[in-house]
Amino acid sequence: MRISIFGLGYVGAVTGACLAKAGHIVVGVDPDRRKIEFIRQGKSPIVEEGLQELISEGVAAERFCATDDFLKAVAETEASLICVGTPSLPNGSLRTDYLENVAREIGRSLREKVEHHSVVVRSTVLPGTTEGLLKPILEEESGKKEGEGFGLSMNPEFLREGVSVRDFGNPPMTVIGTESQEEFERISSIYGSVSGEFIHCRISTAEAIKYGCNIFHALKITFANEMGMLCKRLGVDSNEVLNIICQDKKLNISDKYLRPGFAFGGSCLPKDLRAYTHKARTEDVALPVFEAVMASNRMQIERTADRIMAVGSKKVALLGVSFKEGTDDLRESPLVALAEILIGRGYDLKIYDPNVEYASLYGSNKEFIDRELPHLKRILVGADEALAHADVLIFGHDAPAYRELVPKVLERHKVLDLVRIADRGDFRGHYDGLYW
Repeated sequence: MRISIFGLGYVGAVTGACLAKAGHIVVGVDPDRRKIEFIRQGKSPIVEEGLQELISEGVAAERFCATDDFLKAVAETEASLICVGTPSLPNGSLRTDYLENVAREIGRSLREKVEHHSVVVRSTVLPGTTEGLLKPILEEESGKKEGEGFGLSMNPEFLREGVSVRDFGNPPMTVIGTESQEEFERISSIYGSVSGEFIHCRISTAEAIKYGCNIFHALKITFANEMGMLCKRLGVDSNEVLNIICQDKKLNISDKYLRPGFAFGGSCLPKDLRAYTHKARTEDVALPVFEAVMASNRMQIERTADRIMAVGSKKVALLGVSFKEGTDDLRESPLVALAEILIGRGYDLKIYDPNVEYASLYGSNKEFIDRELPHLKRILVGADEALAHADVLIFGHDAPAYRELVPKVLERHKVLDLVRIADRGDFRGHYDGLYW
């Protein structure tokens, strides 16, 4: 199939490259000329394992290209996947202007098109958004009715940054929300090479599934952290408690996030929690647990800062600063928040993160770093400089680049291990861990 992808961020770039690998002809559409040039040169606009190779292969095989010409992109394709961002507004509500702009572009493009065209919303949106907001825009701009001149569906993604290429081919499920059986089969055919169960549901159900999954992940992380805090106070090994709880595969579902540790962050979990709780407030529906999760998550960051300050030294090195290992994404990273607290309180902080070092110089996050975190570049250093500088080391990521440093930790270092990196090998004799 010939497919246009609107938005070449984390979801769009991965979706486009993977669909091109599967044999589809993919046209990426984005107003950012920098991203377009990256794709045209066969380069990835983001740091993501395996993505650079996929994009290079797709461009070389002429199955993946990029443009800012939305009219031509829609005219020459059979389906358009909307993958633009839906960030938070200051009050926690969802910002939808990117979505609305893309819906207008696609609608205008459909006005002169005779052939059937499938519009697929892959962005994370609140229940009711696709049918209540985007569908009227598409119909008004195109002069056509949904189901007659074009098809409409909601196809949420379940991609974890850092392993999204692998997740694309092996998702927990493929959910396609649409009122049409024909449209369900049409969109299902796009993912012919993807494993797992295909689920047909209503559009609003598909929208809510994405929020349910992300909020559940956030809730599991917070549950593990709060369980761990009281266990520590009572002299109970919280890891033993959680390990045994996770043996219940029948009721507890998954042990993926059930590990006491640091706060959650990134572009999905905080944003989706805020949007869902804001929507509940507007409907006068009380969600006290959901409302409390963000406050509890912030407490984890502040509590970690307090632990560092209790050591007494002002020389600190943070090993990892993006919101998770294997990515350069700094959006709502709890490690960035931790760094800001330490800097604000006069700590002499150095940061080692090879992915963010790349992003600050070349990647698509360069503009974000220059605008929002200009001081970050000044304190980004290499691994050896970070170790030589600090009395206190904070392991914020668990990846090979950081595991290699564990045996190098000197006796003078105090270490706060937020990711249990020492469990990856026999490193326990190398440092006096402060892990709770």
